[in-house]
Amino acid sequence: MSTNPYAPPKALVADLDANPTQVAYAGFWRRSIASFADTLLFLAFFIPLVRFFYGSDYGTLKHVPAKTFVGDPLEFFLTWVFPAVLYIGCWMKWQATPGKMAMKVRIVDAKTGLPPTLGQSVGRYLGYYLSSIPLFLGFLWIAFDARKQGWHDKLAGTVVVRDSQRPAVARNSRADTP
Repeated sequence: MSTNPYAPPKALVADLDANPTQVAYAGFWRRSIASFADTLLFLAFFIPLVRFFYGSDYGTLKHVPAKTFVGDPLEFFLTWVFPAVLYIGCWMKWQATPGKMAMKVRIVDAKTGLPPTLGQSVGRYLGYYLSSIPLFLGFLWIAFDARKQGWHDKLAGTVVVRDSQRPAVARNSRADTP
C-alpha cells in the first residue's frame, strides 16, 4: 500500500501528550523571562518614538488626556496598533518574539505542532487582555497547567514548546503542507 504524499504529518502535538518525553512545554519562569526581555526591547524602541512625537512629558501626569482614553490617532496607533502588529508579525514570521527566541521557545498549534495561523495569532494577542484583567491570573495559570498553557494559549489553541525538544514536524511551515 502506497502512502499519500498529501497526507498531513503524523506527529501531532496532541498525540505527543501520551509520550511527554517527545515534547517539552515551556514553563512559567522561562516564559516570564522571555516576556520581560520583550518588554524591555519594546520599551527601548517605544519610549524614544513617543518622546519624539510628544516630547519628554509623555508618560507623566502632564500628558494624561482630559476626557479620552487615547489622546489622538497617532497615540492610538503607537499604543494599541503598533504593539499588536509587532507581536503578531513576530509570531507569524518566527513563531516567537525576540525574548522567546532568546529563551529557545516557540509558539505552535496545539493540535498539529505547526506554526500558528493568523487567526490563532490574533486570538492569542487579544487573549493577552483576558489573561491580564483578573490580576494576571491567566498568565499565572501557566505555572499550574499540565501543558503550560495560559488562558490566551487555550483561547487560541496554541502551546509554547522548547525549541530544542520540539519534534521535526513542528519546524515545517504550513505553506509546506497541503
